[in-house]
Amino acid sequence: MTTVPAIEQPATERSAAVPTAAGRPRRRSHSRRAGTPYAFLAPAIVLFVAFLGAPIVYAAYLSLRKVKVSGLGLGSGSRTEIWAGLSNYARSLTDPEFLPSVGRIGAYGLIVVPVMLGLALLFALLLDAGRTKVGGFTRTAIFLPYAVPAVVASLLWGFLYLPRVSPINDVLEGIGVGSPNLLGSSWILYAVANIAVWGGTGFNMIVLYTALKAIPQDMYEAARLDGATEVQIAWRIKIPIIAPSMVMTFVFSLIATLQVFAEPMTLRPLSNTISSTWTPLMKVYRDAFTRDDIYSAAATSVIIALATFALSFGFLKLVGSRAFRQED
Repeated sequence: MTTVPAIEQPATERSAAVPTAAGRPRRRSHSRRAGTPYAFLAPAIVLFVAFLGAPIVYAAYLSLRKVKVSGLGLGSGSRTEIWAGLSNYARSLTDPEFLPSVGRIGAYGLIVVPVMLGLALLFALLLDAGRTKVGGFTRTAIFLPYAVPAVVASLLWGFLYLPRVSPINDVLEGIGVGSPNLLGSSWILYAVANIAVWGGTGFNMIVLYTALKAIPQDMYEAARLDGATEVQIAWRIKIPIIAPSMVMTFVFSLIATLQVFAEPMTLRPLSNTISSTWTPLMKVYRDAFTRDDIYSAAATSVIIALATFALSFGFLKLVGSRAFRQED
């Protein structure tokens, strides 16, 4: 009896016949690599949802609710939360103190944003041009006010604003120059704006100065060979190149302007010209914690958030195509 010898399969057929031995580990390793970025992003996503996303959703929910009081409002079932629709928004927009607070914020922004960004650009250009002998100390001195909390800065400036205790007033009176009442109704807007300019110029200067340091030095050397002055180099080369950074700082400053709260709130005990609704966020604070009307406060907060988004997005659509054209 003869036996039939076993036919040995080629190596390619053996590997094709049993793909699981080599295929599964590769798929697992690929899936692990694909999930690694999400593992690193998970803590930030959780914190964002817990401390920013969820409060926004909850505020939007509260803005559509209100409390219905039955009888005299006594007892456990006398107050019930019901659907309010858009009535809270209508009440916030028709509040006689809302539009004046918006007007003050608009005037405040017209002072703060141009002055702050103009000084930041000027300091960044001077530092980049090498006009200062102590560049490191100068950068730190300009940036240092940004590290001071807004409440502390407001208290410091409030001390300097008080006519009876301010050393500035003593110096001015010593030389025979009268000093204005910076906490009065005519100067309070400029007093609050000065605190914001003093604290925010350093941050914007660092952003613009970092963008300037990224420009190749060859461009400056070529311009100098063509006879360009430092002013011409700054105007025709530096400023157009750092336009995206200027747009970014403008958007940040715009958002901060719409959310101003700490400075006027801290100065309020020092002056009777700052009301409890001097800014929209101060109105939110009054409605929520003084009047115990969290529903109206939530509606005003949503209005401020929508206005911030609309202005920021509108500005980016207006100038973004020109400023970021060189990034494409």
